[in-house]
Amino acid sequence: MRVLIVDDSERLREALRSGLGSMGLAVDVAADGRAALAFLDAGEYDVIVLDLLMPRLDGREVLREVRRRGLDARVLVLSALDGVDERVGRLDDGADDYLVKPFSFDELRARVLALARRRHEQPLPVLEHRGLRLDTARRTVGGPGGTIDLGPKEYALLEVLVRHPGRVYSRAQLFERLYSADSEASDKVIEVLLSTLRAKLARGGLEDVIETRRGFGYAAR
Repeated sequence: MRVLIVDDSERLREALRSGLGSMGLAVDVAADGRAALAFLDAGEYDVIVLDLLMPRLDGREVLREVRRRGLDARVLVLSALDGVDERVGRLDDGADDYLVKPFSFDELRARVLALARRRHEQPLPVLEHRGLRLDTARRTVGGPGGTIDLGPKEYALLEVLVRHPGRVYSRAQLFERLYSADSEASDKVIEVLLSTLRAKLARGGLEDVIETRRGFGYAAR
């Protein structure tokens, strides 16, 4: 899952990058509206967490531009402006949710994950596939042998594949879904993640969940 954080507070940006990143999400950060639009020009995001009062280009204009472009990213406005007119106005502009500062990180995390489920037309938080059970709210995985302990990136990789069984993702596409734009890793890390993920699934009684399409990429069977 890819998330774009847009806020002029460096402290808040880095706190959210760290918190959401620790869950295995790919998080990019922008300090103002123009930087945010540059990220949106370069890639696709599941959720945008958007401040309103920023230099260069404020969040209201970014929100309107996102909707003018027809982007289907879900937008969570995160602002200290708590007036009813402001909240209604931004929802009318196309925001999907509005959270007032100060806020609880746990609440923001839950809202981000809920918005991502909505984008993928997944009304319930649980995905089931061939004996595999993913709880996308708790970020846990279960199989015939019980809970399967995965690292954050292993979980994120499995979720991408299981959301669309049969869809083939290249190594580069998976890397883009799992890592931020400024990551120093290379897409070869995907092969390492796949190896450890397959081994853990096999120990949990789930073999051959992920197949390799030679020359094309990887898919959930």
